[in-house]
Amino acid sequence: MALRGVWQLKKMVVSYSDWGGSSRGIRSFMESYLPAFKEKNPQLEVVTEHIRGQHPHLKGLYNNQNERVVCVKNMDPEEILQCATRLRNSLGRKVVKLRTRHVTKHPSVQGTWTTDIKF
Repeated sequence: MALRGVWQLKKMVVSYSDWGGSSRGIRSFMESYLPAFKEKNPQLEVVTEHIRGQHPHLKGLYNNQNERVVCVKNMDPEEILQCATRLRNSLGRKVVKLRTRHVTKHPSVQGTWTTDIKF
């Protein structure tokens, strides 16, 4: 995703094994979908990394020095393309868990509305 016109994902590392069975989907992804993905995203540097004895994964390196790793073990090439597209479209920010269901700048003086009626 672009923030102020600048793409946030600067590098994507595709790690796979040429021997392992869990890398079957990513090997076919690299043959069929990866060249088209590179052409559609010229701003993105795509690097392939050969690792043996580990499950395949996609690693996204962002402009704000964050990185995200997505395991693509035993996935189809279409699912791996979807994961790569999600990495490209995300901003690279850390996920922050909300402490309450209702978030507002000006909380109600009377309290948040609930369905329970208390008399």
